[in-house]
Amino acid sequence: MQRRIEIRPRLCQGRRWLFQYSETPVDLYVGEAIGDLPKDGYAAFACAADPKLSLNGWDDWQKCPPDMSGLRAIRFGYDPATDPDGTKVGGHPVILELLVGEDARVDGLRIMTDPASRHYMRKKAFLLGIQAKARYGDEGWACAHGTPSSDEQPIGGVFIKEQCKKTFDGRDVLIERNLFAKPGRDSKDFVGETRITILRTP
Repeated sequence: MQRRIEIRPRLCQGRRWLFQYSETPVDLYVGEAIGDLPKDGYAAFACAADPKLSLNGWDDWQKCPPDMSGLRAIRFGYDPATDPDGTKVGGHPVILELLVGEDARVDGLRIMTDPASRHYMRKKAFLLGIQAKARYGDEGWACAHGTPSSDEQPIGGVFIKEQCKKTFDGRDVLIERNLFAKPGRDSKDFVGETRITILRTP
């Protein structure tokens, strides 16, 4: 059975919800203690700053170096034993990173479309950002749209360089979408991605 991450907001037992598998009762919450996170259903733990540094699980979070904001990022995926279709959100192959603060609690999550996925999926990766915005509600977004630089050009007449931000329910949500080509490069060498960052507000 394929499990999918849902990223619509809700409250549960007073905890601010990050995301939930739509077909299983597994939840991760903003502010939840790292020691209380579910152990089953996840695999391939590593430090986001150095994916070659593998971890045994959530409890190894202190082995990962902090970023400039003091957060430590754990890269993880679905356990292939229970999710043979891989780690996906909204049908898109993704890379997941849990952000842990110095208080050993969940401070946020990053969801990034996988740059190693098939050519077709990378071309469609920008659509995940549209799905995410719909999950959080279409109203209240502050969006900035970039224009092509000297080394960027549209793909089939389409150019996307967008950042949208929204703050609500104790969370800051940033959705970044990109789709463009680099002049003079192979047609398969292009930028097509969505990056979603969900952070607990101070």
